[in-house]
Amino acid sequence: MTKIFKRQIFIPIAAMLALLLFNLIIDPSFFHISLTTNNAGDPVLSGNLISILNNGSELAILALGMTLVTAASGGQDISVGATIAIAGSVVLKIVCGANEVSVGIVLVAFLVACLVSMAFGAFNGALVSIFKIQPMVATLILFTAGRSIAAWINNNAQINISDPKFTYIAEFFPGLPIPTPFLITILCFIIMALFMKFTNIGLYSQAVGINENSSKLNGINPVFIKFLTFVILGLCVAVCGLIKVSRSRGITYSSIAENIEMDAILAVALGGNALGGGKFNMTASVIGAYVIQILTTTLYKYNISSAALSAYKAIVVIVLVVISAPTVRRKAKAVTDKIKANFARKEVA
Repeated sequence: MTKIFKRQIFIPIAAMLALLLFNLIIDPSFFHISLTTNNAGDPVLSGNLISILNNGSELAILALGMTLVTAASGGQDISVGATIAIAGSVVLKIVCGANEVSVGIVLVAFLVACLVSMAFGAFNGALVSIFKIQPMVATLILFTAGRSIAAWINNNAQINISDPKFTYIAEFFPGLPIPTPFLITILCFIIMALFMKFTNIGLYSQAVGINENSSKLNGINPVFIKFLTFVILGLCVAVCGLIKVSRSRGITYSSIAENIEMDAILAVALGGNALGGGKFNMTASVIGAYVIQILTTTLYKYNISSAALSAYKAIVVIVLVVISAPTVRRKAKAVTDKIKANFARKEVA
């Protein structure tokens, strides 16, 4: 039992269970799931839990890449929200340039968005790995200019796509009752897990994050590893960009994915990952992302003012992050060990 408490993933799981238990006590209907029909007449699942799985998908996908960047660089990318705007703008540029919306056109648009997002990720990665600029400072460039670039791509036009086929990505594919974004999240998680399993990128990222100089002595190239993690994050950003513009059927350059970079960093922290780099757990980060979404959904359900939402959210998240911090856990363990030792001495006496 003690080993379970010591595991990194325990804190985000405990936080998730605590929030779910709160909702179960206050309003058991929070867990009600029903099978309804959407506007197209297809059977779909609906309910608060389904909404959580749906709306938390982009954050969970982003947390995968952010975890890897944090582990290798010891810093975070604060430009992901702006880069999502760029990726979404690229998707809309290509889709709107076609005669009609089709699977092929959307796929081409997504692949181009992937290349663009990876290029911007490479730009950030070069600043961090080659020019040794602190990650938050390096990514501040795109954080500032990214949304303007997104607007420039489509000449600042307010684009709206009315074709219902375009919304399948963010809603439901005909015949599937589970939200498409959640299925995409599962696919991204599986791909990332396989990538970690069959390559050494995970091990190398941890080694570089723990001690860059020692990793060099062991034949690892820290410059390449850091650079690669930012490119991988760019790929995650492209997926989020596609889902975001599909969800809104268009784009609002100034507000799309607003503040998502902060939530992504919090998801990594809630997962018990050290924000200074080193050892990481992607599963814990994904759970952390859904903890944030459960918290957001809970606050909305109980009619918390949107103006006060961030304050409530910040308080809860700060408590969870502090509890999950490695330093706090080490001190808690030291206190526990001391109590056990004192109890053992009393028994002997």
